[in-house]
Amino acid sequence: MAAMPPPIADERAGLKEYVKAQQHAFHAIAFGLSDEQARSTPSASALSIGGLIKHVTHCQRGWMERVAAAPDLPRTDTRPMDDQAAEYEDEFIMREDETLVDVLAAFDHQNAETLHLVETADLGAAVPIPQDVPWFPKDVPAWSVRWVFFHMIEELARHAGHGDVIRETIDGATLYELLAGLEGWPETEWLKPFKPVNA
Repeated sequence: MAAMPPPIADERAGLKEYVKAQQHAFHAIAFGLSDEQARSTPSASALSIGGLIKHVTHCQRGWMERVAAAPDLPRTDTRPMDDQAAEYEDEFIMREDETLVDVLAAFDHQNAETLHLVETADLGAAVPIPQDVPWFPKDVPAWSVRWVFFHMIEELARHAGHGDVIRETIDGATLYELLAGLEGWPETEWLKPFKPVNA
């Protein structure tokens, strides 16, 4: 995949290509990492690359449940709050029993679901705003599906930026050299593709 989204013909194509570009950034950030590196937390943050990928997988899933249910609210989670809280905490951590391959596979499965909805959902449909979430607005009854996809781009980009910092702290690798290595770009005088140690 190119480092930049291709030219776009319309709004839906633009949303799809920019969502795809931000999703793909996480593959670059994870490129060449061992499981141990992917679960490490080398920066000032408690986040790891694997934990970030798990989080954006869950983040997409939650928002896409809202899109799929629009104009209704998605099904209410009736599990005890302790169970919900434990699942939320787990989504930020790559556990010892998890591999980077498995974390990325779950991410890619959700990516495909997200892109399917970008292609098929009614962009103007109302997405009701739950009024029990403190950071959601109280003076607006609904977002649109269009708004949700713009927000999804924002969420993915923000967390990809976190991942850039964590990855550079792990081994000094930065995004364009990671993309170059992942996608097989030719080496230039000013860009050397990243080569994994075990390659």
